Amino acid sequence: MKLNVLAGALALVFACSAFAQHDQQQAAAKPQMDPAMMEAMMKAAMPGDAQKLLNSMAGTWTAKVTTWMMPGADPMVMEGTSENKWIMGGRYMQQSFSGNFMGMPFEGIGYTGYDNVKKQYWGTWMDNMSTSMMMSTGATSDAGKTWTFTGSMADPMTGKDSKVDEKITVIDADHHTMEMWGPGPDGKMYKTMELAYTRKK
Repeated sequence: MKLNVLAGALALVFACSAFAQHDQQQAAAKPQMDPAMMEAMMKAAMPGDAQKLLNSMAGTWTAKVTTWMMPGADPMVMEGTSENKWIMGGRYMQQSFSGNFMGMPFEGIGYTGYDNVKKQYWGTWMDNMSTSMMMSTGATSDAGKTWTFTGSMADPMTGKDSKVDEKITVIDADHHTMEMWGPGPDGKMYKTMELAYTRKK
């Protein structure tokens, strides 16, 4: 009986030793993460002060939307509601907009963030009156009081990308505006849209 126990114990020791050697060989064969690469990845992934500047946009807002279809044309006015919230641990600001435009239900969704690698803000926008996505990049030079973005969107008349300029102005904690410019028939940029946001209490 004792011999059987001894033999079993020796077999267990040899098995554990073999597994340990196998694990060491596997660990040695795996490429090790470069500490500098790991640090760079962590800096790229973590939200910081640049993202926090977007805090003024968070909340639920009523919006007055004024649009000009052509330079000098009478404006069209609509109202809507926008819910802006942080997602993915404070990395991206998600905007969900709903309202009516020309008597039809309108809904849109956009995302705004700061790219730690490229050192720039970016924005996207999609809505139910298009099948394309508008993309833009921007910056703020006064700690988030005003923002300027430049981007492009698909022009259904030409089938080509059309330039878009945007400006966001934070008036106070409960009010901000977003203005948009695009090319007119003569190619010159004109104001196409203005959104005035008021925080819901």
